[in-house]
Amino acid sequence: MSDRVVKDKYDRPILSLRITLTNRCNVNCIYCHHDGMRSSKNEMTPDEIYKICQIAKRIGVRKIRLSGGEPLIRKDIVEIVSKINSIGFNDISITTNGILLEKYAKDLKEAGLDRVNVSLDTLNPETYEFITKKDYLEAAKKGILKSVEVGLYPVKINMVIMRDINEHEIKDMFNFCKDNNMVLQLIELIESENCDDDKFSAEYHYKLDMVEERLSDIADEVREREFMQGRRKYYINGGEIEVVKPVDNSKFCANCTRLRVTPDGKIKPCLLRNDNLVDIITDIRNNESDEKLEEIFLKGIDKREPFNTD
Repeated sequence: MSDRVVKDKYDRPILSLRITLTNRCNVNCIYCHHDGMRSSKNEMTPDEIYKICQIAKRIGVRKIRLSGGEPLIRKDIVEIVSKINSIGFNDISITTNGILLEKYAKDLKEAGLDRVNVSLDTLNPETYEFITKKDYLEAAKKGILKSVEVGLYPVKINMVIMRDINEHEIKDMFNFCKDNNMVLQLIELIESENCDDDKFSAEYHYKLDMVEERLSDIADEVREREFMQGRRKYYINGGEIEVVKPVDNSKFCANCTRLRVTPDGKIKPCLLRNDNLVDIITDIRNNESDEKLEEIFLKGIDKREPFNTD
């Protein structure tokens, strides 16, 4: 069973499952598109998440990523990670804003969490407050350093680059990451039909092409991640930068191996669509068989199609 690989109609293997645990958050970032998901207060329980992960393992999923909102808002987050870890995945990771990581990092590591990606767009307190509407920068930095300390390796910093806001801070963030043995991921601001304010994307979108050109000129080594949408990794003076460019990127879609689950238990075949969700939580709550739940997973996979094809 562990060698099984299920592919969609476009011959893309389903190797990763991203579960949004909640749409609730303790900050209010100006660019947030809530991972392409609609708001929901009907969140899954740890046992329901465990069941979904069991079925995912049956169809060949190797990796689980937990996200939000802010997943560490859930007071049962350690229990959730522990239950998932008991199933035997190759990798369990969390995307977080880091504010609560100082509290949870050690327990999460002991529960079986492998890695964290932390959303941090600036080291400037005023810019941080402008972006998040909160003054939690120091808490986030303490959480990040705690994650490094307990061995949640590699810690990756997700920095969304926005024109006239933080594009001039890349060097400072790179040095912060290099000095603390972390990887910096530069993320191009996503333009999505699910954004609350399309004008924001148009005003602050900053293409990373020129950044990549500069990185190529100064890098000691450049590697391309073939199975990660062709993104490049730049190694500079002992540090590491990845560039993530999902905007209008057909390679991003062509190489997508990820399925998603919403906080209220619906399979979401595509990040950028909400019109093809497949309900699975109802059948879980009705105690349907694993075979029936697997059929629902396969139905969700069958609905997958590349959002960008050009």
